[in-house]
Amino acid sequence: MSNISQINVQPAFPLPKTPLVHCITNDISLETVANALLYVGAKPLMADYPAEFADIFQQTDALLLNLGHLSKTQVMALKQASQWAYKTDKPTVLDVVGITATSLRNNLAHELLEKTASISVVKGNISEIRTFCGLHSHGRGVDNSNLDQEKGSLTELKTSLRKMTQKYPQTVFLATGQRDLVVSYDKAFVLENGVFDLDSFTGSGDIVGALIAALLGTQTSPLQAVLNAVSYFNLCGEQAAQKSDMTTGIATFQHLTLDQLSLLSQDHNWTKQIKAYKLDDQYQ
Repeated sequence: MSNISQINVQPAFPLPKTPLVHCITNDISLETVANALLYVGAKPLMADYPAEFADIFQQTDALLLNLGHLSKTQVMALKQASQWAYKTDKPTVLDVVGITATSLRNNLAHELLEKTASISVVKGNISEIRTFCGLHSHGRGVDNSNLDQEKGSLTELKTSLRKMTQKYPQTVFLATGQRDLVVSYDKAFVLENGVFDLDSFTGSGDIVGALIAALLGTQTSPLQAVLNAVSYFNLCGEQAAQKSDMTTGIATFQHLTLDQLSLLSQDHNWTKQIKAYKLDDQYQ
C-alpha cells in the first residue's frame, strides 16, 4: 500500500494563506461548515442572495455549491452563482447531496456541471455518485448504502467516472464511503482512513466539501485538494475516536473531530498516516 506522500502529494494543511470561501450550502449544517473553515484558517462567506453576487465574486477565492436543502430561491442562487464563478474564474466544488432521492436534484447537478466550466470538484457519497453516473444505486435519501461499496461496485464506478472525466477533464470526482474513491482524468485513488462514526453526525460530508473549496482557494490543484481534504478530515475522525472512551457518545465524538480540525495540522507529518493506493494497483 502506497503512502500519499510517496506519490507526489504534499500536505496542504496548514493553509499557506487565508482563502475566502463563498458557501451556498445546506441550511442544516450552515454553522458547522462556517466554523470548520475558520478552524483550518479559512474565512467563510455564507451568501445566497444573487443581488450580491456581482460584489461577492470580486472578493472570494472559491465557491462551494451544496444541494442539501433546496428551494426555488436556492436553486436560482446555485445556478447564478455557478455562472458568476465561470465569469470570474473561481474554482468550485459541487456537492451533489441527495441526488439519489430525487430526479430534480440529479438533473440540477448535471445542469450545473454541463453549463459552466468552473466546476473543479464534484463530490458525493458513493451511492450519490453512482446515481450521477447513471448506475444503479441502493442509496436512500442522503445516505450511502453498503451494497454500493463492494469491490465490484467500486471498480464499476471507477470505470464510469473515467468516462465522465473524458468529457470533463478539468473536473475531479470524489465518492465517499467506507473507502473513498477519487478519479481524475488520468488517475484513480482509493483512500482508506476514517472511522464509522464520521457517518453518524450531520454535516460531516458538507465539511469535506468546504475543506476542498478552501484548498482550491489557495490555488491547490483539484486532485491534491481532494486527496488532502478527505484524508485530513478522516484523520481528524481517527484522532477523535482515539480520544473517546466507553462513557462518551456521538455528540462528544463530533466535538472532538471538529476540535482536531484546528489541531491536526500542527503535526506537519500528518500525511504519513494516510492510507491510500492507486486503484489500478489493487483492483483489476
